[in-house]
Amino acid sequence: MRGYEYPLRRLIVMIRIPIRHHAVRAFAALAALLLLALAHSVSAADTELLIVTSSGAHRFHVEMAATPEQRERGLMFRREMAADAGMLFDDGPGEHDVAMWMKNTYIPLDMLFIRDDGTISSVAERAVPESLATIASDGPVRAVLEVNGGTAAKLGIKPGDKVHHALFGNAE
Repeated sequence: MRGYEYPLRRLIVMIRIPIRHHAVRAFAALAALLLLALAHSVSAADTELLIVTSSGAHRFHVEMAATPEQRERGLMFRREMAADAGMLFDDGPGEHDVAMWMKNTYIPLDMLFIRDDGTISSVAERAVPESLATIASDGPVRAVLEVNGGTAAKLGIKPGDKVHHALFGNAE
């Protein structure tokens, strides 16, 4: 047995594919690796945004949740998130009534409901982890930004503040 065949055989055994021919076995291992890479690349894209409040400008590194799959998963199953991180849910184009929940979300979150022009219309603070209660916008919005629970109070984020991001056509 050549040296490269043993790790390949272990991978095939680990994914429980009963294969006998070496070429088919190698193809199956390659396919498994490609599936793992694809699963990793499906994660939401990272971007920056700026929230301008009466206390100043606050920069966040956020993941975009633009596809139905990304919006459905959101921040589920995460155990922690950096203080300057978040997830921006794009519900556009246009404005719609939006409702969120905390199913399978393990960290408390603040939800900022944002109009099409980047104005924050309402803030839901410290949403309860794993709650199935709906958290609704106070009217039509384009997007929702989820950040760590307590961030809105700490930074003084409130309705009327502005979010600057390419999504709202006002990126800086």
